[in-house]
Amino acid sequence: MIKKLLNAIDVIAPAQTASAHCDAPCGIYDPASARIYAEAVRSMTKKILALTPPDAGDAQAVADYNNKLSRYISVKEEQAEHTKRDLLILWTDFFKPAHLKDFPDLHDIFWKATKLCSACKVEVSAQHADELIDACKQIHDMFWKAKGRNVDFYLAGG
Repeated sequence: MIKKLLNAIDVIAPAQTASAHCDAPCGIYDPASARIYAEAVRSMTKKILALTPPDAGDAQAVADYNNKLSRYISVKEEQAEHTKRDLLILWTDFFKPAHLKDFPDLHDIFWKATKLCSACKVEVSAQHADELIDACKQIHDMFWKAKGRNVDFYLAGG
């Protein structure tokens, strides 16, 4: 009975076809979150490199050192994964084939940026952490140019 009623309504007043150019409504994409995550990667990398191992005979100092080191590593890897996820979403969901006209190296830029995320997870490299920030800036600039806006890139952590 209900099915017949719904079919009759559909014949009388059919639903309009909706379309969208992306998976979600415009305006929710923003490379800022990837930048913030990348900044955390760089911060944790610097903290790891600045740690001084304690004297092996001081059990409490060794425990404190290991605790700090493991926490910094955990955060660094988690934030690198978040950076990669956000960059992949921009690459695969926001940017479309039409953008290749304005950004012919788009795929290479994103591929290298996501590879830097992986490098930052498996290494403790200040150079790669800085390169990841630079890649996020490059993607930020492309994104806002594609949206027809000029938005400054800044670092929250200085």
